[in-house]
Amino acid sequence: MSKPVTIEDIYELFRASQAEADRKFAASKEEDERRTAEIDRLFAASKEESERRAAEIDRLFAESKAENERRKAEDERRKEESERRAAEADRKFAASKEESDRRAAEIDRLFAASKAEDERRKAEDERRKAEDERRKEEADRSMAELKKTVERTSKAVDSLTTRWGRFVEELVEPAVIRIFQAWGIDIKEIYPSARSEREPIPMEIHILAVDETELVLVECKCKLTQEDVDEFLEKLPQFKLAFSHYKNYQVYGAVAGIEINEGIDRYAYRKGLFVIKPSEDTVAIINDEGFKPSSW
Repeated sequence: MSKPVTIEDIYELFRASQAEADRKFAASKEEDERRTAEIDRLFAASKEESERRAAEIDRLFAESKAENERRKAEDERRKEESERRAAEADRKFAASKEESDRRAAEIDRLFAASKAEDERRKAEDERRKAEDERRKEEADRSMAELKKTVERTSKAVDSLTTRWGRFVEELVEPAVIRIFQAWGIDIKEIYPSARSEREPIPMEIHILAVDETELVLVECKCKLTQEDVDEFLEKLPQFKLAFSHYKNYQVYGAVAGIEINEGIDRYAYRKGLFVIKPSEDTVAIINDEGFKPSSW
């Protein structure tokens, strides 16, 4: 049998219900106050942002207004400048037209003067032509005589040059074996005036000195110049095309001269060539011990 509900039970239940309602009311009030504070904060921030934007808009408007006024002033200045330039252009055009008219008159005057001058020159040219023909006949006659003299002189010089060149070869040839063996190149064979007619590079070598695996090409001049050295340096890389049976040999170059222009011995030395000069009653290689010959 259940216990009967008393007034005290009902009162306790009411008090508990009232306490819960008071708690919920207090919590709801606290939440409302928090939300109100947040709304107030957001409103204040929004108001501050609105005021900042309004100030920025006012600033931009003021700048835009100032820029518009500056542009207006600039447009007015440009308009004035354009009008000034137009007036200047008109003035220049008028001056140019006046100058053109003056030049046209001057051209007419010069044309008339040029025509008269052309006629005078034509007459002068005809006179000179006749004179030139007379001089040409005289020059042809003199040139024919000079050509004969040059041919006779060239033959004499070629003959003298050949004899001197051969003299240098004959001076150098007997010493070649000795002077190159002293450098460790064991020369066994000497071929003076070695010649090849093999295409595409026909070639003549003043002295060709050969051992088992090495050979030396000797260029002989009575007076050795840089041009002689350069021409010889161009010949060296082509040697094995002209003398193909020596294609597996180590090729060195040497230049010899009774007289050598100043500095040419050092030039040939730097290019890797042996340099041969007269020494007492024979010839000698003047390269020092530090010399390293180039090979081809």
